[in-house]
Amino acid sequence: MTHDVMPLPLGEGPLRGLVVIDVTRVVAGPYCTMMLADLGATVIKIENPAEPDYVRSFPPFVQGSNGQASAFFAQYNRHKLGVSLDLKSEQGRALLRDLVGKADLLVENFRPGTMAKMGLDYDTLKDTNPRLIYVSISGFGQTGPNARRPAYDNSAQATGGLWSMNGDKGKPPLRVGTIIGDLSASFYAAIAALAAVIDMKQTGKGQWVDVAQQDSVVTLTEHAVVNYTVDGVIAAPLGNDHPFVRPYGQYACKDGFVFFGAYTDKFWTEACRLFGEPQWLTDPEIDTMAKRFDPEIYARRVQPIVQRWCATRTKAELEALASDLIPMTPIKTMAEVVDDPHLQARDMFVPVQVDGVEVKAFGSPMKLSRTPVHVQGAAPNFGEHNEVVLKGWLGIDETDYQRYVGEGVV
Repeated sequence: MTHDVMPLPLGEGPLRGLVVIDVTRVVAGPYCTMMLADLGATVIKIENPAEPDYVRSFPPFVQGSNGQASAFFAQYNRHKLGVSLDLKSEQGRALLRDLVGKADLLVENFRPGTMAKMGLDYDTLKDTNPRLIYVSISGFGQTGPNARRPAYDNSAQATGGLWSMNGDKGKPPLRVGTIIGDLSASFYAAIAALAAVIDMKQTGKGQWVDVAQQDSVVTLTEHAVVNYTVDGVIAAPLGNDHPFVRPYGQYACKDGFVFFGAYTDKFWTEACRLFGEPQWLTDPEIDTMAKRFDPEIYARRVQPIVQRWCATRTKAELEALASDLIPMTPIKTMAEVVDDPHLQARDMFVPVQVDGVEVKAFGSPMKLSRTPVHVQGAAPNFGEHNEVVLKGWLGIDETDYQRYVGEGVV
């Protein structure tokens, strides 16, 4: 039984009016939908009443009005409307189908086959809404012999090749120090979803978007694929070195480290002048980029020069001397990153509300001149917008709503 419906709260930005059903947990998925929310989409985050997104239990925590609240959760779920819905129940699945009938996108990150077992797969839901764009993010994709394997970010780093080529030369490989498999899959899912939206606006037809973490990581391996397919070279850990560009890496200074990347003839010329040693410009052994790339010549001649330039100066001194003219930057700690006046000027650290408490999280790198991204919306409390979405937008009457609450459906 339904009653008069009310419009959903709309975001601000180029995706204003686009409605996204978010059936995702952790990061690969929530980050995708948060980017869409930053761009103005209305995102309805669905969580199981008995098992909310377990990132809500991830540190760091703040003391909110309802107890401990996760700042980590807030960082990936700002702007969203929070709805609790038990998809293991038939009534919960029916309510999701009703929501899908009014939405534009659904994003899910269950293991392949899980949504189909619940009758919530794309082939089923497209009958409810032929315009539906259904985005699936998984470890290994929806097809292929490994599709149904469970996966985490580390699974993608391991099987996508990135882990094998990261770390110090001659030592065992190291995982990349962030959840790059989750993050890159979220990026690709958002891009593909927006491409599908454009097509849907033109054709009136939705489609299924399949993004795998493993696939996403493979595309982050830079030179490694063509080095192997062309020359048979298998990428291995190189530490802070580049496979062939030199000088281009980490150098110690008085109070830490800097990245020095003045490897082209233009920048090398500028560096030699900045550091008061123009004689190297006519040295016949290192006077061209090709010569400086040679591993033996670099180690014997070029590296000691750059090391000496950096060793007697602080990060701040090197930045003031050279960063405006050559690619040389301090390797900053996270404390220095958060305090960076340039990043602050670009609004890359923004206040986000979680359970009534303000935390500072990263902003958005997407800068649009006419329809700017909005990044300061609150993360939802668990089930906070049940009535707004289910009663107000879907039109469920009070009697049915209270029954669903009593039955644990919401």
